[in-house]
Amino acid sequence: MKISSETLNILKSYTSINPSIWVQPGTVIKTISPQKTIVATAEVDDVFDSSFGIYDLNQLLSVITLFEDPDFVFDDKSVLIKNKSSSVEYFYTDKEMITIPPAKDIQLPDKVIDFKLPVDIIKSTMQAANVLQLPEWSVLGQDGNIKILVSDTKNSTGNVYNAVVGKTDENFNIIFKVENLKFMYNDYNVSISSKGISHFMTDDGKIQYWIATESR
Repeated sequence: MKISSETLNILKSYTSINPSIWVQPGTVIKTISPQKTIVATAEVDDVFDSSFGIYDLNQLLSVITLFEDPDFVFDDKSVLIKNKSSSVEYFYTDKEMITIPPAKDIQLPDKVIDFKLPVDIIKSTMQAANVLQLPEWSVLGQDGNIKILVSDTKNSTGNVYNAVVGKTDENFNIIFKVENLKFMYNDYNVSISSKGISHFMTDDGKIQYWIATESR
């Protein structure tokens, strides 16, 4: 079989969440962080016929770059990556070596807020977090606006970056660790629960993330 560049890009993004992955049969690829603070799912065009585990996903993706338009032959214990003149047999790892995401999608309890998060806001706030070395990314409801704040709540005189993303009649302040925001750059529909969990989903529903919020 072939694996599309879109699927490979999703797998590449998953390496920042978990260096390992367990792939189930079908068209949905899932991962979960070792701390279980991030769960991600993606519906892809490629169909995987069997389950298999990869311990070092980044290494496998690097091996794939050695080939131009390779074919993949998935066996019981390994995957053969090949073209007309070369091949690599890459062996799977045991399921017990990998943190496995839940089989069913997480149901979000007690939603506090829903809003649309444009990709340009994601890019600008994440760049600000990197440039200013700020550890927290907050969704703030204040003065009729929904704002994204990038800050350090432990430093009362620290720098703060903010961007308005919508309107609200509610007051709230929901804090995320920047280190948990490992999503791909897309426009998202965001829902946040009062129970410490949030949901980010693309308009077509194919890419989803569930990310823990902080308890403050």
